[in-house]
Amino acid sequence: MNATPNAAKPAWPVPPEGGWTADDLDRLPNLPAHTQLIDASLVFPCPHSVFHERAMSFFARHLDSAAPPELDALCRFTVDIDRQNRPEPDVAVLRSDALGSDEQTRVHATAVVLVVEVVGPDSVSRDRETKPLKYARAKIPHYWRVENEDGRAAVHVFELEPTTGSYTSVGIFRERMKVDAPFSVDLDLTGIRTRHGKGK
Repeated sequence: MNATPNAAKPAWPVPPEGGWTADDLDRLPNLPAHTQLIDASLVFPCPHSVFHERAMSFFARHLDSAAPPELDALCRFTVDIDRQNRPEPDVAVLRSDALGSDEQTRVHATAVVLVVEVVGPDSVSRDRETKPLKYARAKIPHYWRVENEDGRAAVHVFELEPTTGSYTSVGIFRERMKVDAPFSVDLDLTGIRTRHGKGK
């Protein structure tokens, strides 16, 4: 069956010379929600798995509860690193005084103390390689990467080493996660399991 000659085609945004900028995310019409900017290129979101959603909400809830009053935990809020990079961590813990009006759409990296990324099939190289380099360059002190190991969470914890300006591993946590930085948390990671996996 032949396609209709006048059938509408997707109108993908055409990048300007030099690529997109961080400001463009707020100006471009009809962008999918949670579009990120990585190296001046738009990164469109993919549907999240149940594990991804559970892990993201788990860390946002527990980090917000454990954080001192001067910090807030937000899900999927974009972070300005530089003109060509405006990623959106799954969870960001940031200084409350960096948040202004309810219409605010971004925060500068200097206000962020921790970013959490939950690795999905489409984001493996970004979360393991690209984003940690950019977060470290922006001097975000703490980076946690959450991996799905057969339906259970493995949390890779990194801290910025000020001498080298890169992240160093603090440890890999399964079942239980207890750390003192950027503030004290003691988490039962089995709470991230899908419901049908409970009790197994």
